[in-house]
Amino acid sequence: MIGLAGCTCVEIAPPHAITAPFRDDFDRAELGPGWRSTVEVGNEGAYRIVDGELVASGAYNHPLWLGRPIPRDAVIEFDCWSSSDDGDLKVEVWGDGKSFATDRIGAYTSTSYNFIFGGWHNQISTLARMHEHGEDRQTRRAPRVDKGRRYHWRIVRRGGHLDWSIDGQPFLAFQDPAPLEGDGHRYFSFNDWEAELHFDHLLITPL
Repeated sequence: MIGLAGCTCVEIAPPHAITAPFRDDFDRAELGPGWRSTVEVGNEGAYRIVDGELVASGAYNHPLWLGRPIPRDAVIEFDCWSSSDDGDLKVEVWGDGKSFATDRIGAYTSTSYNFIFGGWHNQISTLARMHEHGEDRQTRRAPRVDKGRRYHWRIVRRGGHLDWSIDGQPFLAFQDPAPLEGDGHRYFSFNDWEAELHFDHLLITPL
């Protein structure tokens, strides 16, 4: 449920944390209570399940948060692809489970580590701590997202070190001297700006 006007959060109840491998293959008709969308009223279709896949479009940095806290140290894997030449595949990890962007013009500062493949019209990929444009973000310009190509992502975190690989190849890494952890940094989300994105076969494994 979206909060009052001006609020940048949704109300959430304390859930059971993930302590064993968790999997979601989206083989159902509806997202269900295990996921919490932060999209605006009237835009509920920004996240939907179609033919056993999670499809996102036009969410404008309103994440779809997994309702259960994830471990600080974990391996997160999933398949994803973009139906747009803009690419823009994105997830937020180790965030607060409720925040979202309130400005479609200004830069977005999240509560999470942001993983973006082919962002900014398929020009830049980045692993960023909270601020997508932060000076400490790690970036690369190649490869770009191929429209319709399915990618397998693997994100590994141990303490302050994060490794991100795509299709088994190292992509970006980040060493955080002040790691995001604690109650405000325990959740995973899929995210989207405008492009139509597809996600499937989510697996979260504690380390």
